[in-house]
Amino acid sequence: MQLFEARWSEAALASHLEAGQVIHRSVRLAFATIRDAVKAGKTIGEYDVQQVMCRLFEAHGIISDEAPNVSVNRHSADPHYHPTRESSHPIRAGDFVLLDVWGKQNKPGSVFFDITWTGYVGDQVPRRFAEIFDIVRESRDAAINFVQRAMREGRSIQGCEVDDVARAVITRHGYGEQFVHRTGHSIGEDVHGNGANLDNLETRDSRRIIPRICFSVEPGIYLQEFGLRSEVNVYVEEHDARVTGEIQQAVVPILAAPA
Repeated sequence: MQLFEARWSEAALASHLEAGQVIHRSVRLAFATIRDAVKAGKTIGEYDVQQVMCRLFEAHGIISDEAPNVSVNRHSADPHYHPTRESSHPIRAGDFVLLDVWGKQNKPGSVFFDITWTGYVGDQVPRRFAEIFDIVRESRDAAINFVQRAMREGRSIQGCEVDDVARAVITRHGYGEQFVHRTGHSIGEDVHGNGANLDNLETRDSRRIIPRICFSVEPGIYLQEFGLRSEVNVYVEEHDARVTGEIQQAVVPILAAPA
């Protein structure tokens, strides 16, 4: 299946990178929209921010099966939450915000780009959020580095092994039971593609990681009051692997002046 369906062409990779530019722009726009509204004392909610992102997608020819996920506080603790007009919660100073955003170009053969970023509605990020992010980042980077080393050394690895590497980091920090989903999924013309998944939790995916496939790396820790996930996409080359977009290194202080 991977050999004949999951491997990307050069055109598919190019479409992924181009879609990623718009999707990263939508994340910056979402944070700026929240910042401007909160500083102006205006009411804004999860659904409002989602719709701002959707309008940017439409203007740049990006399509998706669902609108972006904008989750605040306890909503971010549910990996399957998705805001609607009816369920939308307001976003206020002191709130934690998670953005899960995916889409592809509206043309045949295009493949998805899928990321998750987090922010705090304040000038400085509280230590609790920073500490949890650091653990998730360590887990994310351990998985990426494991794949990169294997490809550079010519070693064969399975999707389940990558999941084990990421999960071991979070378990070592005492949050293993709060990492409730697989580390990553295959990405293709569908956001959940038909290649190897990074999964030794929901299933044991023993398929090999091979060149020209792409998958998400998205470990997370889900607590009662908030959930934190960091998601990047990794494209596998003949003798290496690379993250295809920007890599979040800290929770974004949304009310701080933009860079």
